[in-house]
Amino acid sequence: MKNIDISGVIVPLLTPMNADETINEKELRNQINHQINFGIHGIFPLGTNGEAYILNFDEKVEVLKIVVDEVNGRVPVYAGTGCVSTKETISLSLKAKEIGVDILSIVTPYFASASQEELYNHFKEVAENVDLPIVLYNIPARSGNSISPSTVEKLSKIQNIVGVKDSSGNFDNMLQYIEKTRSRKDFSVLSGNDSLILWCLLAGGKGGIAGCANVFPRTMSSIYNTFLEGNLEEARRLQDSIRSFRDCFKFGNPNTIVKTAVSLLGFPVGRCRKPFSEVSEEGIEAIKKVLIENKEKGIN
Repeated sequence: MKNIDISGVIVPLLTPMNADETINEKELRNQINHQINFGIHGIFPLGTNGEAYILNFDEKVEVLKIVVDEVNGRVPVYAGTGCVSTKETISLSLKAKEIGVDILSIVTPYFASASQEELYNHFKEVAENVDLPIVLYNIPARSGNSISPSTVEKLSKIQNIVGVKDSSGNFDNMLQYIEKTRSRKDFSVLSGNDSLILWCLLAGGKGGIAGCANVFPRTMSSIYNTFLEGNLEEARRLQDSIRSFRDCFKFGNPNTIVKTAVSLLGFPVGRCRKPFSEVSEEGIEAIKKVLIENKEKGIN
C-alpha cells in the first residue's frame, strides 16, 4: 500500500463541461495547474464539487485518467470512488488504482438507509479488495447516511483505512472522530466543511477538503501553511475571509455556487449538469459582489 501523508488542504476539483455537457478536457487540465500553482496540497476529482453524482462510469474513468496524467505526481490525487453498491464501489476503486491514483475517498452509500453494521461491512469489504489508502467520506445531508464515531473507530483498525472526511457540519462529531482515532498516529481527520478547517487543525485534525479552494486556492491552502508556521492570527484571518462567499450558498447548491463563481472569474468551466444548474440573478449578483470585494482584499 502507498504510504502517503494525508494532510493539508485538498481541492475537490470541479469538472469543467462544454455547452453540450461533455467534459472539457482542456479546461480540466488548466484547473489542475491553476490549483497546483496556487499551492493546493492535493487534487480530489469526482467529489461533490466534481459532480460525481451525475457522471457515468466511463466519464469518471475519463476524468481520472486526465487528472492523473496532468498532475504527474506533483501532489497526491484523491479519487472519489464511492457508489451506492459495494460491488460497483470496488469496481470503480480498482479502475482508479489501475489508472494510478494515490488515495481513494469513499462516500457512504446513499439514497437507501444503511445501518452502522452495513456501513462497516461495506467499507471493510472495499478495503479488503483494493490495496490503496482509503479516506472515508461522511456527508449525511447529501447521502442520508452518517458514519458514527464508534464505527469510524472500528474502521480505523483496518490498515488501509487511513482517514475520514467529515462534512456533517457538526463540530462535535468531528471532535469525536479525532478522539476515537487518536491512538492511531497515521489516521487523518479532515474537515469537509470549509469554515471548520482551522478548528479541525487546532483540535488535532490534519486539514480539510475544501470546495472553496476551487475559487480561492491560495487563501485556502494558506490556512494550513500559516497554521504549521504557528501564525494562528493569520490563519484565523484567512479562515474568516471566506465567510462572505459561503454566505452565497443560500442561493443554490454549494457546488453550483462554486462553479458559477469560477466561471465569473473568467474560467470557461461551464455550468453544472442539468437539472442542478440554476442560480438566480440575485445569487449571481451576490457572488459577483463578493468576488470583487475579495479581490480588493487580496483573497484569491
